[in-house]
Amino acid sequence: MKKSFGEFIRELREKEGMPLRKVAAFVDIDASTLSKIERGERNANKEIIPLLSQILNISENKLLLTLLSDTVAESLIYENNSSEILKVAEEKIKYLKSKNFQQGNLKFD
Repeated sequence: MKKSFGEFIRELREKEGMPLRKVAAFVDIDASTLSKIERGERNANKEIIPLLSQILNISENKLLLTLLSDTVAESLIYENNSSEILKVAEEKIKYLKSKNFQQGNLKFD
């Protein structure tokens, strides 16, 4: 998915034939805020994902993936070694998840 989160939700909204103000009201944000999100002038927060998913008929996972990948891409866009950073980050995530899992299974007598 190459589109930004904002471009993606605009495309979905237009596909569903919904006015911006209706979607904005449903997710309880100002229409101007949603417009800025769609234009990439403002970042969305994860709290609106479940409601956007519902009104735009798309999985929460797909929306969250698009939103979070924007965050990662924006933080690495000007780095020369972004692919290497992503590989190291993936390994670090695996390590941290396994560490947290192991700590979660500690038994105290």
